[in-house]
Parts: sequence; structure tokens; C-alpha cells
Amino acid sequence: MNEFTIYLIIGILLLFFFAGIRIVRPTHRALIERFGKYNRFAMPGFHWIFPVIEKMYLVNVTEKMINAEPQEIITNDNLNAKVDAQVYFKINADEESVKNSQYNVNSIEYQIVNLARTTLRNIIGTMTLKSANSERGKINKELHGTLLDETKNWGIQIVRTELKEIDPPKDVQETMNKIVKAENEKIAAVDYATAAETRADGEKRAEIRRAEGIKQGAILKAEGEAQAIALVNEAAEKYFIGNAQILRKIQAMETALKENAKIVVPTGADLVNVLGEMAGVVPIKHKGEKPDGRILSDNP
Repeated sequence: MNEFTIYLIIGILLLFFFAGIRIVRPTHRALIERFGKYNRFAMPGFHWIFPVIEKMYLVNVTEKMINAEPQEIITNDNLNAKVDAQVYFKINADEESVKNSQYNVNSIEYQIVNLARTTLRNIIGTMTLKSANSERGKINKELHGTLLDETKNWGIQIVRTELKEIDPPKDVQETMNKIVKAENEKIAAVDYATAAETRADGEKRAEIRRAEGIKQGAILKAEGEAQAIALVNEAAEKYFIGNAQILRKIQAMETALKENAKIVVPTGADLVNVLGEMAGVVPIKHKGEKPDGRILSDNP
């Protein structure tokens, strides 16, 4: 064997070796088949397969989103609604799930799209257009549950479903907009009336409290005057016992003097004696006057 033949053999072996090199990324898993039959599972990293005899199939295990495509659905109230949805799914990374995704179902994405479209028709077909718009969460939940049940042997996980849009016919949409506008105006009017009523009620309560304050002030003033009169009466009874009539005369006299009126008081009156005692003046006794005020006659 000459040198050229040796180099040729080495070259062929190197080509054969490099032809069998396979690299699996972390986002993928791989199935290796030999003569068309499953042989082994390949994790991320370096792998070598026997060229021609073996073949590697890469499977993406990251989350994907597919559009269920818009479709016309007749609702329970006989209205055509344009419905669109999105489905998020991923193939599980374990060996059994990857095998099921390749061997148990043909074209996962196509199957999911058609299953989602059929499920939406079944769900929304039993609902009115108004309820379908207001219960999107319920529709998403039912769609998600149905897809989970139908794909449990496919080795995939339905992460979530999103109802993208439910568009009614144009004339129906305009009517619904008018209804919503009318409802909003009604709510605004009720709120305004409630606010006005609350404000009026507050003003009414303030007036009542103000009137109660005035009433309470008048009561307190009257009670004060009554207490003052009671104290005067008490003092009169204490310091002028038996002289109530004289006290009344003094008060009448005081009132008259304020008005500059002239009053003639008899000389021997009790009122003069009282005034004198209050002023610190001792009445002048007349000749022959007895202590009780009577005057003795000069004649025997």
C-alpha cells in the first residue's frame, strides 16, 4: 500500500467522522433513528451519529404561539361574530413527551389550530353576542380546558389561550355603542343627582345644628337670668328680712331717679330711714320726739 492510498483512507475516515457530528442546542431535544426506527434520545450537547445509517430529528421545546385565524361564528341570538384567538403551547422536554409529539400526532400546530377553531364554534355558538363579549374569561377557560384534554397524549403543554377579538357586524356594533353611551349618561346623571342630594342634606344638617346652637344659647341665657333673679331674691330674703316692701320701693325710686323724676317722700317715712341708714346718716330727732318717732306735746 503506497503513501497516497494511506492519505486517501485517512481523508475518507475524517470526512466520515465529521459527517456524523451533531450539536444539540439547549432549546432543543433530539430523536435519533437507525434504519427508520427509534434508537435513542439526545440531550443538548455534542453527539455523533453513523452517517447514512442513522438520522437525527431536532425538536424545539420552547414555548410557541399560534394564531387560530379569524372565523365567522353564528351566536345563539343569530348574529355573525368575527372571532380570533391565540394558543400558547410547548413540547415537554422529557424523552417520552418528545417521542409522543413526533409519533402520536401529525403536524402539532395544524392540529391545534383546527381544534381551537372547532372548540370556539361550540362554545360561542351557545352564547349571545353580549354574553360572549362580557364573559371572555369563561371562554378562555373552557377553550384551555378542552385543548388540555384533547392533547394530553401529544406530549405537549397548553400554557394558555387568549381570545383575541369578538367583532359583531358593523350595524350591530353601532347600536351597541349607542346603548353603552346611553348607559354611561344615565349613570353620570344619577351620580350628579346623588351628589346634589348629599350636598343639600349637608346644608340642611348645618342649618339644624346652627338653630340648635341658637336655641341652646337662648336657654342658657334664660337660665342665667333666672339664676341671677334667684340670687337677688335669696339676698333680699337674707339681708332684708321683713323689708321686702321697702326694697321694692327703693327699686322703684332708683328707676325714677334714672329718669330724673321728682319724688316727695314724707319726713317720717320708713323709706327715709332706710335710705339714711344705707347712706350712713342718722336721722335728726325733733324736740320731744320719742325713739319710735312720735312727738310729745308741750301741753300736759
